[in-house]
Amino acid sequence: MDNGSLGLLGDANTSLQIELQSCTTVRNQASRIFLYASLSVGIACTVVGNFLVVLSIAYFKQLQSPTNSFVMSLAVADCLVGLVVMPYSMIRTVEGCWYFGALFCQLHSSLDVMLCTASIFHLSCIAFDRYYAVCNPLVYSLKMSRSRVALLIVVCWAVPMLISFGPIMLDLHIAGVDILLPKDVCVFLVNRIYAVMASMVAFYLPMAIMLVAYWKIFKAAKRQAKQISAMESQMAAGVGKDSSKKQRHRNTMRRERKAAKTLGIIMGVFLIFWMPFFTVNIVDPFIEYSTEVVVWDIFLWLGYINSSLNPFLYGFFNRSFRRAFLIQKMFNTLFNFCVVVFQTKC
Repeated sequence: MDNGSLGLLGDANTSLQIELQSCTTVRNQASRIFLYASLSVGIACTVVGNFLVVLSIAYFKQLQSPTNSFVMSLAVADCLVGLVVMPYSMIRTVEGCWYFGALFCQLHSSLDVMLCTASIFHLSCIAFDRYYAVCNPLVYSLKMSRSRVALLIVVCWAVPMLISFGPIMLDLHIAGVDILLPKDVCVFLVNRIYAVMASMVAFYLPMAIMLVAYWKIFKAAKRQAKQISAMESQMAAGVGKDSSKKQRHRNTMRRERKAAKTLGIIMGVFLIFWMPFFTVNIVDPFIEYSTEVVVWDIFLWLGYINSSLNPFLYGFFNRSFRRAFLIQKMFNTLFNFCVVVFQTKC
């Protein structure tokens, strides 16, 4: 999600037409090299990590499930963030200037809003999918059929496109904002209406869906842990009752802690990396665009980092992914062993 700040309007009235000065590079050579190196590593991790997720799901048939369809589409969105959005944002952040023209500034802002919003939409769809898988397993195959999964994925791409390219390319997002920007500055200014509406659709609504879904999943996991514990106690009835009771309690607590930890990490990462940006995104137009540029840059790159972490949270740390890689590793080992044996016999 792209944004910038004037950081120099103070108490100026936005009804007056204001013209910003051309950009100037304020960082020294050492800090620029450090920033380029650090941000380039982040971009590389985002692209490579998400590309590996896409490749894994496309290659391993056992990973081609409804949930992983969302994960694959999420990885495509995050990979595109790393390929077409982050490199230009890096140059703008480090240099303080925009070298690619006004038209490409609009296109870059549109892609930024669309791809980051699509990524967030996919996260809410994954939460919705897991809610049905855990809380309503008997109707899961009916509710999350291939056609419905495909429809949800289309929505995850279509709605972000509507709230990005339409308003931005038609300049509807700056209606009523009388600020003239020089050609070498790419600041994504938004009026109050667009700031509130876009933030609600792109972040706060998906956040509410994720919070409700994961809270219900946590309660269901807690209930299932107690049911499993009760079954274990029945199986162990009459054999070491005291020790069995203690072990049952430990197992229940272990399952509850694991469920809470997993869901807490997923929601915690999402909120930590995106909440600051969208909070300031709403507040900034109401305080006459006085948020400092460095604050916008920090919050913007925090959101980008979320795209580099998604492959690990929703892909590589997933049990089915690890199992698929283990099966492939065993198959390759067996294949290599057979080749060696065959060559030896020959």
